[in-house]
Amino acid sequence: MPRKLFRKYLPSHQSIRENRYLRFFGAALQHHNLWHLHRKSVAGGVAVGMFCGLVPGPLQMLSAALCAIVFRVNLPVAAIVTWYTNPVTILPLYYLAYKLGLFVTGSQSSAPPLLDLQLFYLPVMEWIPAIAHWFALMGKPFAAGLVLLAMILAVTGYLLVMAGWRAHVMLSWRKRRRSRIPPAPK
Repeated sequence: MPRKLFRKYLPSHQSIRENRYLRFFGAALQHHNLWHLHRKSVAGGVAVGMFCGLVPGPLQMLSAALCAIVFRVNLPVAAIVTWYTNPVTILPLYYLAYKLGLFVTGSQSSAPPLLDLQLFYLPVMEWIPAIAHWFALMGKPFAAGLVLLAMILAVTGYLLVMAGWRAHVMLSWRKRRRSRIPPAPK
């Protein structure tokens, strides 16, 4: 079972309590749902990770960890699930969010503003303001679509984990029940 495999790599409560870098957080990291692998905690971690994965910028894992602490769901799962957004998937997801936002807000524009490809001629320190300006040009449709897409992905991830976990448990029960029934005599 994958749960036993993951349990081997998760830290124990004792190691978290004794870690000198984590003592700063005090009791916030002591809740059992943050580290245990059970159905609701993992499903919640997936939902938080899916939602926070669309946070623009490099703050995805940090926001997932903070949300996991607030909502008391599995912290490692929430942080790892944010990896579904990467340099290959982020632009299609943002484009989908923009299109979804256009549909929801009823805006007339059909294409996002072009990103000025002169970015590489700018000093690196000016890249972030240039990209932030580009996001601002996309405006309300992008912001609305991003939040809506994040919520759709979070709910879908939560429901899929709950259904998958239930199916796995039911199949395990059936397998165990079949193994207990003695074979019929011939």
